[in-house]
Amino acid sequence: MSSHDAVTDAAAPTGTGPAGTAPTAPAATAPVPADPGDRRRWIALAIVMTAAFMDLVDATIVNIAIPSIERDLGASFGAIQWITAGYALAFAAGLITGGRLGDIYGRKRLFLLGTAGFTLASALCGFAANQEMLVGSRLLQGAAAAMMVPQVLSIVHVTFPAHERGKVFGLFGAIVGLGAVSGPLLGALLTQGNVAGLEWRPIFLINLPVGIAGLLLGRKFIIESKAPKALRLDLVGVLLVTVALLMLIYPLTRGRELDWPLWGHLMMAGSLVVFALLVAYERHKTRRDGSPLVELSLFRVKSFAAGVAVQLTFGVVMGIFFLVWTLYMQVGLGWSALRAGLTGVPFSVAVSTAAGLSVQKLVPRFGRKVLQTGALTMAAGVLLYLFEAGRYGTAITSWQMIPPLVVMGLGMGLIVAPLTDAVLSEVPREHAGSASGLINTTTQMGNALGLGLVSVVFFGVIDDERLAKAPAETGAAFTDAFRNAMGWVAGVLAVIFLVMFALPAKPKQHLEGGGEGDDGVGGDGGTAVVEKEPALAR
Repeated sequence: MSSHDAVTDAAAPTGTGPAGTAPTAPAATAPVPADPGDRRRWIALAIVMTAAFMDLVDATIVNIAIPSIERDLGASFGAIQWITAGYALAFAAGLITGGRLGDIYGRKRLFLLGTAGFTLASALCGFAANQEMLVGSRLLQGAAAAMMVPQVLSIVHVTFPAHERGKVFGLFGAIVGLGAVSGPLLGALLTQGNVAGLEWRPIFLINLPVGIAGLLLGRKFIIESKAPKALRLDLVGVLLVTVALLMLIYPLTRGRELDWPLWGHLMMAGSLVVFALLVAYERHKTRRDGSPLVELSLFRVKSFAAGVAVQLTFGVVMGIFFLVWTLYMQVGLGWSALRAGLTGVPFSVAVSTAAGLSVQKLVPRFGRKVLQTGALTMAAGVLLYLFEAGRYGTAITSWQMIPPLVVMGLGMGLIVAPLTDAVLSEVPREHAGSASGLINTTTQMGNALGLGLVSVVFFGVIDDERLAKAPAETGAAFTDAFRNAMGWVAGVLAVIFLVMFALPAKPKQHLEGGGEGDDGVGGDGGTAVVEKEPALAR
């Protein structure tokens, strides 16, 4: 899930620069919401929601098909990690820039370009001849999603009048929940069905008719909009972020296969230097023209800084869990893709149920305690799963997995839905769009980092030489590796619980307006909270 990871998922500051600086992009007229009597706006909504659903499903559908990809392409475990982590990395690196491009050049234009790129990349993934082509195509797919997804909520904002947005954002929440549930199950059905003998390939090819329909209908029904005072692009900032992440994640992913060479350790250490250069450059960019990629002043807000830390570490948890869980069930236990997909349904249902309950009933009354309860509940489910995996070994059944999965899902639901609102609650109104984009980018970075760490916490405890001599021990080895990874996940959740003390005890439920000036749309990958609706972020 990519977090996307399932959940309130969605993406540089917008509007004017810091106090006293002038806008650095030509002003554009803010669009007027569509005529409430014009039913075409509901067709536009269906188009952008379908695109959001396509992205959510694509981020989760791949995990369930990993064993089939491994067999068909002879993919190494390192390549498998890049097939998943590459998408998250490209998405994270381009998320803020994608939103900024929409602000400057038009959200409809960028949405259609992103949709076209996503559709093309899906075709390349579906027809990939080898693991290298598949990894490259997934990187392209993530980059295209970074252009497409940030425009969704911005388009919704300028298309619907204020009094209709509650209904619209409710539909968006339902789409997010449906994507969480249907992604793994759809992946299982397509892979297990072996449509036209294509094995795993239909999980990507299914995007082609959807994407083509979205392009044709989107040109006709989506209205164009731009930010009235969009900022300039910070391409140097994007480059530094991307290089730093690659220097950290690449050696983590390949290190085990290459026996942890010296250059890998040097690259990881060097990534910290590049991150430091990024901070220095962003300070310079802020002073020069007020249009940095990252609004560093946000980190002076304690609740925001703590919330970003929570988002990053929670992304790591999700990146680790969902990949090792799939490998454990399908490779270690030898289950079919369909059985693994069906086993995950109670988890997804529990996430959706708890998410709705937390936002509507619990957080307004109990505030931060709901999120902390979620962290402890999820950790309890992880420990229960760890215990059951050890007790039942390779004889464990799907029914025995349901209790820990439901507990984990309930805990996750209590966290993911209200977390963005809690993090944004003390952020100044003019920086709401920037803060939302930074939160979403951080989550995706955490997910990519977690996928990279799989080689350490999971594959690092598997003895390849032992398995080569005794393949029958694969189940036991993968079970041990799964339990080790789950122990790490529980530890990270404990850290998340402690960091949450820095969040507001009773966060403001809603943050009016946006960070973009007159239209109120939080660009660069997300939207500020609008008209008493919860912040929906990618």
